[in-house]
Amino acid sequence: VQLATTNLNLANLSYLRIMVSVSNNLPRFGLGLAALGRPGYINLNRDVVFGAAGTEGRQLEAMQNRADEVMGALVAECSKKGNAETGDSLTPWFDCARSYGLSERFVGEYLRKRNVKPEDVYVSSKWGYTYVADWNVALESGAPHEVKDHSVDNFLKQLKETEKELGEYVNLYQVHSATFESGILSDERAHEALATCREERGWSIGLSVSGTVQDDIIRTAMKIKTVDGDRLFDSVQCTFNMLEQKPGPALSEAHEVGMDIIIKEGMANGRVLKSDVIQSVAKRMGCNPDALALAAILAQPFQPRVLSGAVTPEQLTSNLEALELSKKLASEDGKGILDEIMEGCRMESEQYWSDRSALSWN
Repeated sequence: VQLATTNLNLANLSYLRIMVSVSNNLPRFGLGLAALGRPGYINLNRDVVFGAAGTEGRQLEAMQNRADEVMGALVAECSKKGNAETGDSLTPWFDCARSYGLSERFVGEYLRKRNVKPEDVYVSSKWGYTYVADWNVALESGAPHEVKDHSVDNFLKQLKETEKELGEYVNLYQVHSATFESGILSDERAHEALATCREERGWSIGLSVSGTVQDDIIRTAMKIKTVDGDRLFDSVQCTFNMLEQKPGPALSEAHEVGMDIIIKEGMANGRVLKSDVIQSVAKRMGCNPDALALAAILAQPFQPRVLSGAVTPEQLTSNLEALELSKKLASEDGKGILDEIMEGCRMESEQYWSDRSALSWN
């Protein structure tokens, strides 16, 4: 599969930057744009921040200004808290997707307008879904906000779109929500196209997973090889949180073979904050519940990187406290607390995903 290159000459720009500048010290905390790149999403209580659907706070300019504000807060926090002694990279990290509304455009314009150098930021994005909600929050009953297509043709189409929006900044390009049914795990032409993308552009290649069989998909993806015998996927982005812990063993296996582990929906779209266990332990430890929920993920043995779904600078600042708090939970003194949280919050995976599917776009 031949991939057309752009005038950005991405292969020359990125390979050394990715492999030398960031790969040995990947940022452990990033900002996901799923809730900032479009007016509607399934996170709880969006009206509190954005106003009701159809109001000024949901208009494109207001949403982009909001995204700029939160991205700016992350850049500022990374600048303040960067400390080589801790071993944590506080390089700003933004995670987008073709289907997160205009998230790629928001990130690309934010970085380019401020003349941010590609080596000073980490950007990941995803292909495989197309946003079709036309900047609406509520759609006709049953109408999708995004449409999946994991074909090679769609990959090539969306690759060009991503390059246009933020190509010189991309470090990681991921299959969005890989499933057995979509065909991406068995499509050798798609695998060849992904491997070619990595070779020509220097981008790492990953996949994101969702649903009750995330663990099975991860284990299958781990075994997929390129024609040269190398593992195709460098990373996996998985839903794992204190309510949904089923993928844990598979994530440990992926970590052991060298895959980069990224965690999304660490607060279960806000549902984990309703946990009596999270609330009571946070009160006992004198920390914010959101920071505790993310810290419990960062403390896992598969050494994950975690995405925040913050939509205000205040939420982001609170979420960032998870970095320090996770060290306490991972210590000998803190392991008992971590066990308490995990045992007290764990749900059956089927129930977790059933509850998630019932969340409405708002």
